[in-house]
Amino acid sequence: MKPDTRDQSERIAADLRAQIMAGQIPPGAQLPSIPALAAKRGVSTTAVQTAWRILKAEGYLVSETGKGVFVRDRHQFTVNAAAYFDPAERGVKYKLLDVAEVTAPADVAAALGEERAVLRRRLTLRQDEPVELSWSYYPVSLAAGTPLAGRGKIRGGAPQVLHDLGYPEREFVDRLSVRPPTTEEAEALDIPQGVPVLRQFRTVYSADERPVEVSVIIKPGHLYELSYRQSVSMDDRK
Repeated sequence: MKPDTRDQSERIAADLRAQIMAGQIPPGAQLPSIPALAAKRGVSTTAVQTAWRILKAEGYLVSETGKGVFVRDRHQFTVNAAAYFDPAERGVKYKLLDVAEVTAPADVAAALGEERAVLRRRLTLRQDEPVELSWSYYPVSLAAGTPLAGRGKIRGGAPQVLHDLGYPEREFVDRLSVRPPTTEEAEALDIPQGVPVLRQFRTVYSADERPVEVSVIIKPGHLYELSYRQSVSMDDRK
């Protein structure tokens, strides 16, 4: 086993973050004083102060003047991995950033089966806080000359357009990965230093498994958790 080479402040932040996420330190709980926690961990007070600064930037902790530092009553957004945000969900807004015909990135082109695509890039806001960036690609052979290639909002969204074109969405496959954010992602989503992003690579299929959309969806790691549900039967294992 390789030793943990992170500095003390990162280790402290990681331990506290895990305890908060697991509910071991509940919302509203007051943390020990900086000297007390430093003595308990056998580290400098500077290391504890830096750890708290990290967790405050991520939204886990909040200071109350003259009282101390408390766990903030803020939960990660739980997103069902089998669904987009409900467009009718209160407080969720979408800002269209760009629409263009482009040469798709290699992984997108391979999934679409075409190199040229119509790209719709947008920013999702939840209660006016930026929480998601997405790049949605549609085959030019389907999308050219349709509302998907226009710069306006689409009534019913892309699923309605695809349905009207005779290619209704039937299923999708998500590939998930974690990586550091790009500069564009960090700035657009106001991601604190050191926080990774969740990357969803989603391929949407119509009938006969024809790919009709590929979306790259970026979510800040400190704001989200993904939820999966799958029925399991012992009969399926035979």
